[in-house]
Amino acid sequence: MHARTLTLLTLALLGAAHAAPKKVTGYGSLGVVGGKSGGTYTLPLGDSPQSLFYYGAIDNNLGLISQQLFDGLVEFNLATYRIEPALAESWTITEGGTVYTFKLRQGVKWSDGQAFNADDVIFTYKNMIMNPESRAGDPGNFKLGGKDVTISKVDAMTVRFNLPRPAPAFLLQQRYFIMPQHKLARYGQESGAKPGDINTAWPTNVAETEVVGTGPFKLSNYTAGQKVTLTRNPNYWKVDAAGKQLPYLDKLEFLIIRDPQAQVAQFLAGNLDQLNVTGAQFPDLKQKEVAGAPFKVMRSTALFGSPPFVAYNFDAKNAALAKVFSDVRFRRAMQSAVNRERIIDTVYNGLASLPGHGVAPANKAFYANTTRQLGSFSLADANDALDAMGLKKRNAAGIRLLPNGQPLELDLTYGTDSAVYPPIATILQSDFAKVGVKVNLKGILSSRLLATGQSGDWEMILHAFGDQPDPELRRPIWQPGGSLYYWHRAPQPARDGDPANTAKMASWEKEIYDIFNKAAVEPNAATRKALYTRWQLIFAQNLPVTPIAKPENIGAISTKFGNYVYNLGVIPGYNPVPLIYQK
Repeated sequence: MHARTLTLLTLALLGAAHAAPKKVTGYGSLGVVGGKSGGTYTLPLGDSPQSLFYYGAIDNNLGLISQQLFDGLVEFNLATYRIEPALAESWTITEGGTVYTFKLRQGVKWSDGQAFNADDVIFTYKNMIMNPESRAGDPGNFKLGGKDVTISKVDAMTVRFNLPRPAPAFLLQQRYFIMPQHKLARYGQESGAKPGDINTAWPTNVAETEVVGTGPFKLSNYTAGQKVTLTRNPNYWKVDAAGKQLPYLDKLEFLIIRDPQAQVAQFLAGNLDQLNVTGAQFPDLKQKEVAGAPFKVMRSTALFGSPPFVAYNFDAKNAALAKVFSDVRFRRAMQSAVNRERIIDTVYNGLASLPGHGVAPANKAFYANTTRQLGSFSLADANDALDAMGLKKRNAAGIRLLPNGQPLELDLTYGTDSAVYPPIATILQSDFAKVGVKVNLKGILSSRLLATGQSGDWEMILHAFGDQPDPELRRPIWQPGGSLYYWHRAPQPARDGDPANTAKMASWEKEIYDIFNKAAVEPNAATRKALYTRWQLIFAQNLPVTPIAKPENIGAISTKFGNYVYNLGVIPGYNPVPLIYQK
């Protein structure tokens, strides 16, 4: 038996000791203590959610709310970032890593008092997570080698996944939120609904009592454009070290505030209790803390978090631009015109570092040192490289000319409501102009960046994707043909989860495609790491996107509250609010 399988089986045996309710312990090193019940905690939300149904929309704001309403089968340990039991109290992995059997936690209830069971899990996976028509589903992770992963009910409290081949990261992926069948059955295909109907569940005007979860809070009120109010779920299945039911807080409020500076102003006024801030905002807030302001500002090296990048559309509508963007010589030339040191210094106030290529430098398990591949900022090198491409001719304004005589002019799409995108975009525009590339700034709301990227209606984009502990979890982003590999959409299959169109890939993309396929099933940890090291080097050499910086995690919290956990930043999909208490 492989070492990885043994490790997972060990975790399974440990998990078996956790009967419902789950006791949350072992976080003393993070400063977590027993808290008292009561109080309201107020957080910012960048915009109104597009829906109240997590799988119906790719929406970060909806995600921030959903992580307080729903749970997955497994979750991260906040101190070690290892997977541990959640709605599944234990699991076994058998048949050479192809059969995963999850024993569900006894006694868990939905926030309306209904019992949670295997039917809810089966319903969620089949109609949402594995459903290609579900907008925020993830069917690609459930088709291995062209064959489907299947899920079945063993008994009322046991579910089983059968995999066509081993998948070392499969357990790590099962943090998907489980939804209530009794509230959503009419949207299920079992009831005769079409696969796409699931996206219409829980619109923003739905009755709050319809939105039912197993998470620490339940929906109390939603006022579009203003706030979302959650109240304590009396049926929550976790307790603290002393056996006291969590969450400690009575109420969680999200104030909808689009402008980052307005969020800071509201935090300083005491109307927000917690804020994730940027390096640009850090000095002023830290100075106020030192001067006696009633909050603390914390910074830490980030494993998670989203490093910004620029991408060029290989399939741009302007065929002449698409040809240039697809040429690695152009992408390498323009990398020399990206002044990372200036961006880190002026945009992040030094609270960022050089980025990895798809893997955070803090990720000791998989990071390959590719920072040397980033090169140094040199407008002279960029100019020489563009000349060598045959783009020597310029018009009277000094803008280089494409082979067809058109000026080398492109639109840069970025998020105007971000604290970092606008200044980064301005720096890029200024430096690119110095090498004869004219950049027109095209600002949109940050919440529309992903949809815009996937639409193909853009030329150059400034965006960011979060890092994860295992590259397999970022496969839809970095594997050519993946659903989020939107800078080159030609290799994407017509249907999510089907094999990619490898004939449309460059040779280096085909190698990356093969690497991800091999690493997805490789049981040996050292071999997987070697495969992902090769991928990072190919990434660095060919630049499907150009990474810019890896920001530190910086968070601020009111001193009225305790148990704020921020050692590696807020984990995507899980903000540990249940442990926070009002002093």
